[in-house]
Amino acid sequence: MKKALSVVGISLLLAACARPTDRGQQYVDGRFNQVLNPVEQVASDKSRDYSLFPAQLEKVESRSPSLTKANQAVYESVKAWLAESGEPTTLSDYGLSLEQMGGGDGYGNVLFTGYFSPVIEMRHEPDALFRYPVYAMPQCDEKCPTREEIYNGALDGLGLELGYSASLIDNFIMEVQGSGFIHFGDNDQLEYFAYGGKNGHPYVSIGKVLIERDEVPREKMSLKAIKDWVAQQDEPTVIELLNQNPSFVFFAPKAAHPVTGTAGIPLLSGASVAADREFLPMGTVLLAEVPQLNEEGNWNGQHVLKLLMALDTGGAVKKNHLDLYHGMGEEAGIKAGHHKHFGRVWKLTKPIENEVPVQQ
Repeated sequence: MKKALSVVGISLLLAACARPTDRGQQYVDGRFNQVLNPVEQVASDKSRDYSLFPAQLEKVESRSPSLTKANQAVYESVKAWLAESGEPTTLSDYGLSLEQMGGGDGYGNVLFTGYFSPVIEMRHEPDALFRYPVYAMPQCDEKCPTREEIYNGALDGLGLELGYSASLIDNFIMEVQGSGFIHFGDNDQLEYFAYGGKNGHPYVSIGKVLIERDEVPREKMSLKAIKDWVAQQDEPTVIELLNQNPSFVFFAPKAAHPVTGTAGIPLLSGASVAADREFLPMGTVLLAEVPQLNEEGNWNGQHVLKLLMALDTGGAVKKNHLDLYHGMGEEAGIKAGHHKHFGRVWKLTKPIENEVPVQQ
């Protein structure tokens, strides 16, 4: 599918000497040297909510025999643990091994950002209001045109326009998300624009650009902050900002269907994450202390222990960074845009010698 870039795409590293705690950082495990670090058990006193995970697991088991086969031993053990215990200190009793993520600061603080599926109003033909095109993937010998070249008409006349929106920033945000739902008001049609490819140029975070230009304070940066800034600018100023990111994403229209990630599995809000597949292959089960936010997007002082599954990837999601899927629509977008906070995360695995045979 993507995808899954964080909403603002900012890579945050904590300075070990400062030991900040304003975004849910904790310092209870000592230092870690690797992305994944074997540990004996999970010592968590956080409240637990595993309620969303069984439905996400069912999506995997019913739709992907290959993922299920590759992870069957872990899935069966996790289901038994949920049915009989759910106590994190007993995971090893079910044959599960644990690897704690080291965090960007080496103290176990893993960055949680958020992403979502936009719903954008479009028209099949341009008019005075709906005049910003979304494109299908062009045929490019090597690199496709840059964003600036595309905005200047590099794709005009090629018949690649899939639809026209009334908002350049909405189109851009859909690119960052990697897909989106489209409502065509001219015939009341709902379509799903899946990821169709990109132009091959590097991604640059416009959120980072706004911070560096002192347009938006770092601590206030979010999707909403970007949209609020854009709303106060004229079109040339907005285009100049967007052109700082030469990367451009193209789409492939499909009939409306559930949002799927890189693994081809429908994503459930609050139960799936985009992750770095080098360390967390598709289908990986994670136990995570997910930071909880208030309506203003600030950490409310709590974490909730949840089971999550890695089912998506993204260019900005590397190593100690997880992108939590928040669902579809404007409200999901606001919540996703606030998420740039930290929690502890454990990968659940099972030694090969303990795996149960796969039934043919």
